[in-house]
Amino acid sequence: MSASVIDGKHFAEGLRARIAEHVKRLKSAHDITPGLAVVIVGHDSASQIYVANKAKQTAEVGMASFKHELPVDVPEQELLDLIEQLNTNDRVHGILVQMPLPDHIDPNKVINAISPAKDVDCFTPANVGKLTIGLPGPVSCTPLGCLMLLRDHLGTLSGLDAVIVGRSNLVGKPMAQLLLRDNCTVTMAHSRTRDLPEVVRRADIVIAAVGRPQMIRGDWIKPGAVVIDVGINRIPAPERGEGKTRLVGDVDYVPATQSAGAITPVPGGVGPMTIACLLANTVTTASLINGLVPPSDLTA
Repeated sequence: MSASVIDGKHFAEGLRARIAEHVKRLKSAHDITPGLAVVIVGHDSASQIYVANKAKQTAEVGMASFKHELPVDVPEQELLDLIEQLNTNDRVHGILVQMPLPDHIDPNKVINAISPAKDVDCFTPANVGKLTIGLPGPVSCTPLGCLMLLRDHLGTLSGLDAVIVGRSNLVGKPMAQLLLRDNCTVTMAHSRTRDLPEVVRRADIVIAAVGRPQMIRGDWIKPGAVVIDVGINRIPAPERGEGKTRLVGDVDYVPATQSAGAITPVPGGVGPMTIACLLANTVTTASLINGLVPPSDLTA
């Protein structure tokens, strides 16, 4: 048995095409151009590449893109003042502050400064609460992408056993809420779970989001299970030359393909969905801010 590959890159392309159509309708019917503001502090090369990709894809779907670059030693208050300006800017419907931030800036202060109406990352306490009780609003981008891939592959998730390995605020916890909404039986596991292999072996759906390269072994996977690998880890690849590396997920991919029914690759699985869902969330917030119902195919 060999698992089918869940192609997140291809799905994200289709999602961006749908987003572009919704943006076109918002412009023509309501004279609304969704706008996304991205704030980056410092010059971390990986963050710069990620932010550039966000700006490029934002423009490609017809949305307005606002990029604010601040020096690494910017005073915390200056960043908070910028966020307040974006909160009150009618052209901006989504605000994203690129993490991590320098040590002298409190990330919790920054998150709490963002208007919940424009919080496209779903980090503010208000939006975390809305997610928990099922009120309309943006949903954490990576979990939303995982949910879309699962629904596309499985159809209904109702009654399935799902195990999430990883309990972060960014992925694990919001993923659990989304799967509960879709009537899964959800187990939250992590690095300290007793007999983790046996917990994973009972899952129809495995969400790997623990941040440890190839931690989840192939023989942990129940035959036919669907595996969504959120991990992005860089490990040495001496076979490619001295000092070279390669990307791997949290799942030991090749052995896992022998048991799983379907699996996301790394790269090319969940990763491309994250930015696409950020754009989807901006359409959602632009709709809600203007008293409109968000497109159902872009939400959870």
